[in-house]
Amino acid sequence: MKLINDDLAPVTEKGKTWSTLNYFSLWVGMAVCIPSYMIASSLIAAGMSLWQAMGCVFLGNMIVLVPMVLNGMAGTKYGVPYPVFARASFGVLGSNVPALLRAVVACGWFGIQSWIGGTAVKAVISQVWPAFLELPQVMPAFMGVDTPSFISFLIFWGFNVYLILKGVESIKFLETAAAPILLIAGVVLLGWAVSQTGIEPLLNQPSTFKTSEEFWNIFIPSLTGMVGFWATMSLNIPDFTRYAKDQKSQMIGQALGLPTTMTLFALIGVMVTKATQVLYGTAIWDPVQVIQKFDNPAILLISMIIISIATLSTNVAANVVGPANDISNVNPDKINFKTGGMITAFLGIFMMPWKLIADPQGYVFTWLIGYSSLLGPIGGILLVDYFLLRKQKLVVEDLYKKDGVYWYSGGFNTKALMAFVLGVLPNVPGFLKQIQVVNEIPGVFETIYSYAWFVGLPLAGLVYYGLMMAKESEEISEIDSGEEFQNV
Repeated sequence: MKLINDDLAPVTEKGKTWSTLNYFSLWVGMAVCIPSYMIASSLIAAGMSLWQAMGCVFLGNMIVLVPMVLNGMAGTKYGVPYPVFARASFGVLGSNVPALLRAVVACGWFGIQSWIGGTAVKAVISQVWPAFLELPQVMPAFMGVDTPSFISFLIFWGFNVYLILKGVESIKFLETAAAPILLIAGVVLLGWAVSQTGIEPLLNQPSTFKTSEEFWNIFIPSLTGMVGFWATMSLNIPDFTRYAKDQKSQMIGQALGLPTTMTLFALIGVMVTKATQVLYGTAIWDPVQVIQKFDNPAILLISMIIISIATLSTNVAANVVGPANDISNVNPDKINFKTGGMITAFLGIFMMPWKLIADPQGYVFTWLIGYSSLLGPIGGILLVDYFLLRKQKLVVEDLYKKDGVYWYSGGFNTKALMAFVLGVLPNVPGFLKQIQVVNEIPGVFETIYSYAWFVGLPLAGLVYYGLMMAKESEEISEIDSGEEFQNV
């Protein structure tokens, strides 16, 4: 079995060209997107004041920045992507479990972003060809989507596929070029909101919570949702930091790019949503719907083009690079980056993303918290393994071969898999109630589910550490006394 290909191989020193600016631009390109806007706006729709929503967004992103930077250190030091990094803890073959779980989530996000981009395409086409909206319904009823929307979705989906086939360097170029355009566009939208209502109604409108209990019942799961929003990237960030010139570049670039951009764009989303409450009597949390209320066709066209750029820049970076590598890890001999990217793209269609973001409640409580309950335990195992057990030392050669120190038992580290299952288990009852599989569960499980990521990450990490240290494994002993390799 071949365990390496050109896309999974360690990046050489010659290939490490990404600077602080590249990582800052990467996060601007990924964070300035409609789901970022929506997640902040959904907090207003749920009843929070502006300052409560902003605090929730900022705190959540500062929390997720910690595992983001820590996992990124391994990618920078050894030049390996996320699925190869996961081989150290889960086993050379067992790494497919965390890799594919992360890939499935990314496929869902790929579909969501493509759907949102499709709404912008639909708005543009309808301006040029109004009859487009009157196309007959040919989509099956179970899909729950109309023909014009699905065609627009496929058009935007095709733009993404083009960039997949162009490769990683095209993604780096797009992120750097799009960053200033997206920031300017966001500030312009904020200016519109202020000009329409004045600044005071946007800043001072109170929350709708009548008691502190009501507030905390929304704030805690929303904070988990904020963390969950980038929980995928906190795992597969080595896919990007493997190209870093040094640790300083990725650490400073990410610290400057992630929490600041997310908070700024959250502010824009929150204030514009507040403005729609004042102007239209209801909170409109979808910016595409807000822009469609503009009477000027030129403004509408330019706005939709910018939305398309924002969505495209996020999608190809956050939701293609990671799953493409993850899927390639299953069979490196036959699946390369482009093939993995195409599999991601098609799965994004089959997951029917328009249903995933149908309403704010489902978006945060089912989608974001649900998958954070899976990814949190994986993050805990990766961090404990690399920093506590292996002291940041990996034998890179053995990550790519059978019978090395990471082969464990037939290629699987059963202790990591057991710790993962135990880390997920407490969140299962709450998730089942959320998707209405069960109607009643003890209140403690609802509380645990609200803290899904915060429960799963430390629990799985502690269990993994205990299992591995109960009888110190031969693999850890070898690494502690063995030679550390930079590249193969």
